[in-house]
Amino acid sequence: MKLHAVIPAGGSGTRLWPASRAARPKFLLPLPGPRSMLQATVDRLLPLVPAENLLVVTGSAHAVAVARQLRELPEENIVVEPVARGSGPAIGLGAALVARRDPDAIMGSFAADHYVVDSSAFRRAVAVAAEAASRDYLVTIGIQPTYAETGYGYIRCGSVMFERDGLSARRVEEFKEKPDHETAERYVQSGDYLWNASMFVWRARALLDAIRDLLPDVYEPLMEIAAWWDTPQRDEVMERLWPGLRDVTIDHGILEQSSRVAVVPATFGWTDLGDWHSLAEVLATVEGENVAVEGAHIAVDTSATLVFGNGRAVATLGVADLVIVDTDDVLLVCHRSRAQDVRQIVQLLKESGDSRLL
Repeated sequence: MKLHAVIPAGGSGTRLWPASRAARPKFLLPLPGPRSMLQATVDRLLPLVPAENLLVVTGSAHAVAVARQLRELPEENIVVEPVARGSGPAIGLGAALVARRDPDAIMGSFAADHYVVDSSAFRRAVAVAAEAASRDYLVTIGIQPTYAETGYGYIRCGSVMFERDGLSARRVEEFKEKPDHETAERYVQSGDYLWNASMFVWRARALLDAIRDLLPDVYEPLMEIAAWWDTPQRDEVMERLWPGLRDVTIDHGILEQSSRVAVVPATFGWTDLGDWHSLAEVLATVEGENVAVEGAHIAVDTSATLVFGNGRAVATLGVADLVIVDTDDVLLVCHRSRAQDVRQIVQLLKESGDSRLL
């Protein structure tokens, strides 16, 4: 089965500030390294999807950096959004362009800024999801939850459709958006729920049909943009129609409303590396270990501390459970328990009207 893939590469990763900025967002950073998150995403897809079948949808501010990092991709496979309009239009446009090449194509959508430990297990799950997609289901890959995370959406599994290669494809009964901690605990204990990792596989035409039925105001402009794509009028049409599209995610706009959704439960060491604490957890091999990325850490009487540097040595003495991020113009120091709150600093900068550090 010849697969296509769309990689939405957007967002700024505010909880990973000050390394992640508007000009150099999370997916361009070496987290956890040495390759960037975007490059790692492409690396794990290439055994399944040839480079000519990979599309990256990104903003105009990042198109040049994306092209530099992904020299194996044809230049025309980098699709540039004039403004961000959410994953719905981004993935929808990718599906429309894939369908122009191959009306019966099966395609996946995989975020540019997620981390996967076991790439082989990931590819096995994608292959099973592709088989379910060939039966005209919209398929998501669900992650077996390991704890009661309130920052993820949850998928309630239904009956088994088929089993293959040690995995199963199951019907989806319900999507539940980010629950409170008590509800998340109940979901995990029940064994009926999976984390929604926003990894999707479907027939391109099936997704476009769902967008036509559920998001008609998005469908019509997308199809017009796609119709002009290979003409000299492409940029003019894109600039005219794209900014007017509704900002909507594919999860809310399509999957939560469709009646033909399936899920492949899988475990392959997935995380979205949403904050500095989660990066430290991924990198530490034993509890309490100090970890350093892009710099030297001179540690004395120090434990469970993450240093993300810019080449300059950072020395610590008599501290524990810290995040230290050293950039050219900002030094962040915070307790790991407050890593989720880094976005509050970004919000304060936005409210002050000072964009120099954003």
